[in-house]
Amino acid sequence: MSTAATTYHQRVAQEKRALIVGAATALFLELGYDRTSLARIAAESGVSRATLFKQFPTKAALFDAIVTESWASDDEEDPPPVGDVVAGLGAIGRRYAELLARPQMTDLFRIVIAELPRFPELAHAQFSQGKLPYFESVRSYLLAEHEAGTVQVEDADLAATQFLGMISNYVFWPALLVPDWEVSDDRVDQVVEGAVRTIVARYGASGTRRSALD
Repeated sequence: MSTAATTYHQRVAQEKRALIVGAATALFLELGYDRTSLARIAAESGVSRATLFKQFPTKAALFDAIVTESWASDDEEDPPPVGDVVAGLGAIGRRYAELLARPQMTDLFRIVIAELPRFPELAHAQFSQGKLPYFESVRSYLLAEHEAGTVQVEDADLAATQFLGMISNYVFWPALLVPDWEVSDDRVDQVVEGAVRTIVARYGASGTRRSALD
């Protein structure tokens, strides 16, 4: 098979996958996870059952894909370089805010919350495949800055939780309860900057604190 033909088939497969994931997300929200069948998802996405089952043999596999795609970064950026914790945390914070602002992220959390009593495995998938890997990347970055001497972080788990929590508590969680909750780009910048300054004030080495807070 030629390269052009292979590329074409890969593009078609990716387009069908996106249709399936989008239809599944909408149906899970409308009908619930339990009441949504793979056959219904195939019909709503406009693909054959064979195509759907080839990519997603179970609803659990399909939900895992929703989690993965919701948390995936568009450009898969590398961690910020170590040495400038203010710039590094700023980049991480803006990336996190962009992830949380995606409509599919709100949809994902609503599905998990609604189905938690009957399907706790959905919450486990959301945490272990989505939230935890991102959290670990922030934790690892803080540990690297600790080794570089820019911050003094004895409990990286706590510091990462505090940083991400300051952003999500304003940018994301109200959107689950207030349908028209919107945060402007300028406000996001203010929230991220405030979170960075708070972390640096608490954990920054003396030189880092002075340069960040002057």
